[in-house]
Amino acid sequence: MINLMSYDIQLYRTETKDREKKSGDENFFDDENNLEPFTEEQYNNLKDRLLKYNYILNHGDKRDLQFAHPDYNINILLTDRGLYFTSGFDDDSIFEAGMTASEFTDTDEFAKYDPQNDGWEEF
Repeated sequence: MINLMSYDIQLYRTETKDREKKSGDENFFDDENNLEPFTEEQYNNLKDRLLKYNYILNHGDKRDLQFAHPDYNINILLTDRGLYFTSGFDDDSIFEAGMTASEFTDTDEFAKYDPQNDGWEEF
């Protein structure tokens, strides 16, 4: 179900994308074991990249880090298995969250999933 008060975008490893497309399971994302974990290097690179994009680390609990953007209504959760963007339903925040997630796919290690926009981003 789509939350009309926010816009959600996820970033996963490309292995997760491949697995989900083959599964045909509409509840695929409900099982954490379906999500390929980030390597330590990938996790740290994502964290560092968020900081370079001016996201502020608000809270960290072991491997779950929460970030916010000072200029947009965007919150991010970085876990071992996914990077989760939640933006307010204003156009600027949605655009910024979507662009940031898309830019993070530049290494072909990651894939962007936008449930409000037909799922996986394809180029």
